[in-house]
Amino acid sequence: MESGSVTTPFGRRAMTLGMLASQQIAETIEPGTTRNKWKLFRAICEARPALGVTDRALNVLDALLTFYPDNELSEDRGLIVFPSNAQLSIRAKGMTAATLRRHLAGLVEAGLIVRKDSANGKRYARRDRAGAVSEAFGFSLAPLLARAAEIEALAAQAVADRELMRITRERLTICRRDVAKLISAALDEGAAGDWEKITCIFREIVARLPRAPGIEHLTSVLDDMSLLREEIVNQLETLTKVKKIDAKESQIERHIQNSNPESISDLEPASETKQGAKLAARIGQQSVPLDDQVISATPEGARGGELRAGRCKRPLGEDGELKSFPLGLVLQACPQISDYGPGGHVGNWRELMSAAVVVRSMLGVSPSAYQDACSAMGPENAATVMACILERGGHINSAGGYLRDLTRRTEAGEFAIGPMLMSLVRANSSIRRQVG
Repeated sequence: MESGSVTTPFGRRAMTLGMLASQQIAETIEPGTTRNKWKLFRAICEARPALGVTDRALNVLDALLTFYPDNELSEDRGLIVFPSNAQLSIRAKGMTAATLRRHLAGLVEAGLIVRKDSANGKRYARRDRAGAVSEAFGFSLAPLLARAAEIEALAAQAVADRELMRITRERLTICRRDVAKLISAALDEGAAGDWEKITCIFREIVARLPRAPGIEHLTSVLDDMSLLREEIVNQLETLTKVKKIDAKESQIERHIQNSNPESISDLEPASETKQGAKLAARIGQQSVPLDDQVISATPEGARGGELRAGRCKRPLGEDGELKSFPLGLVLQACPQISDYGPGGHVGNWRELMSAAVVVRSMLGVSPSAYQDACSAMGPENAATVMACILERGGHINSAGGYLRDLTRRTEAGEFAIGPMLMSLVRANSSIRRQVG
């Protein structure tokens, strides 16, 4: 059996503090501790990088374990094996003596085994009269049992790190493929954007990977590559949405140009002369808050022709721009617009224009179409038109296409807002009478 005293190596091999530490660890085995030697060996194989041993050294350790008679390592049964070099070489698959000595020294240095040399350096055991081993000289496996919990923890961590490495590699491969193919698709489709710069950024990220990357390198590159992919996807999605909106408005504009303008009879009455007469009637019946701007329709204006045909002369202000109407009349003609104002209320022109911007987005009118309308009609009148379009949204196939058509007619001097408002005032008054 083991004496438990500190032993120094035989011959010219020097004693080191590491050997002393290993011998001290071997003496700290908890009573009753046992381990299956082959399960523990597999854990050592998993934790090999952390333990600092080579694969050839593990072959020698495997051969040493075959000389231990039981499958369970236990201090009660003794932990010293004493094979000869010839026997150890055979079980180490014919490893030469010099190679054996080198790898045995590696196992000792790693703290996995401890030498217990005899006086002459030979490996053997002394037995008592009953045949039990009383003292043995060779290699002690006690450090394996003393460090069993540490080795198993290192093995579990190695398995987790290896799985994390595998998952990170897979994610990086997929992300790298996605970025490369998205850039290729953008270039093939001629999408707008600085794709040469994005390609350079992609190559710089890939170039940061070393030949044998660790988990830190992979994680850093994956984070940057994921951000680049997200940026590319957002840019392409924005371009796709713009193309869809433009295509839809283009189709609606062609539909409007080919359709009969006379079909929009509810929003535009026959002429300003008739509209003026109806306004006068409405003033007497409903007390609509109108001013001189509203009743500016004259016989001279009426002689311009039918408004539905787009030929009438529109009322203009002093600066030649399209005249705006009182806010009260706009809200009476278009009561729904108030729901989209700040706090669900419209009390002035600024709040009406804010509500019109909300409605524009809701109805799918592009910012460029609304900006063109503001330039042609003025901000107040463009907001008024949006309120009218909201009020009759169920009768208009495309709000964006219809607004573009009104903008074109405004620029040609063929559109007036007054008949549109009066038609909606009349329609809403008729609804109120039916409800009442």
